[in-house]
Amino acid sequence: MTDFFSEIGAMLTDPLMQRALVAALLVGLSAPVVGTYLVQRRLALLGDGIGHVALTGVALGWLVGSAMGLVPNDALAVPGAVVAAVIGSVAIEMVRERGRTSGDLALALLFYGGIAGGVLLIGLAGGSSGSLMQYLFGSISTVTTADLVLTLLLGAVILAVGLGLRAALFSVSHDEEFARASGLPVRGLNIAVAVVAALTVTVSMRVVGLLLVSALMIVPVAVAQLVTRSFRRTMLVACVVGVLVCVVGLSITYWNFLSPGATIVVLAVGTYLVVALLRPLWARRRPRVTRDPHPDIPDDVDIPDAGLVPAGAAGARTTPGGDPCSG
Repeated sequence: MTDFFSEIGAMLTDPLMQRALVAALLVGLSAPVVGTYLVQRRLALLGDGIGHVALTGVALGWLVGSAMGLVPNDALAVPGAVVAAVIGSVAIEMVRERGRTSGDLALALLFYGGIAGGVLLIGLAGGSSGSLMQYLFGSISTVTTADLVLTLLLGAVILAVGLGLRAALFSVSHDEEFARASGLPVRGLNIAVAVVAALTVTVSMRVVGLLLVSALMIVPVAVAQLVTRSFRRTMLVACVVGVLVCVVGLSITYWNFLSPGATIVVLAVGTYLVVALLRPLWARRRPRVTRDPHPDIPDDVDIPDAGLVPAGAAGARTTPGGDPCSG
């Protein structure tokens, strides 16, 4: 037990792990917030599309950094990913709104164009496709202090928008036509969701990688939906699950030579499978409570638990006219 606590202390005092844990904590908190809106809008794969576009931004930042003679060459990779992801997310939202291209076709364009653009630009920058591996699958060991500061700033923006505008964003995500009829700025709110999704992708890039970031946005929400019914509780439980799988997964990779991003996603998927298997047992033991939708109005008819009772039978309240509903 003493050795265990000493190992925990060594992990928490390691500067690399300190930066990694802060980044993982922020990613685990912010990704499910945005993912809740994407699931509500049935855009679960939007994170994948934005991630592929962000890959082009990474390569573009690498190309600009090499041309400017910056050291290291990928000093502008994260800012480039932010710019490309935001532009791509706004573009896909505008295409979706105008209805000129179906949603799945627009996402396909993002997938293929983003990957091709990233590989092409990284070659022009003097690198190779292997240079993109740390961005595709995450590389928590490469998180610098500057990356952490940028992650904190972007994470604060994500949480401010996702939580501060929760009522309006939920209204738009749940029923866009009703939100428009209510006078809400639907286009601005849709663009806000797209932008925070893009920022979430770039924030999560160093932790889980661009290819796995969508899983961290969606899987905790799927777990929460198994045990909750309201939108607010779904978001809360999803954030708790996201933080737990990020911190636990990163801690596992401290003692084992494993990919942090893959470990975190496998833990999230495993959590979903366990909860899905245990949910029938939990639902079976949960007592069924019948709620009166109008407790302030007296009931006209007493209906026994066995079912409806015919008029005039024992247990039915009837009036002299024989109408059981006119009492």
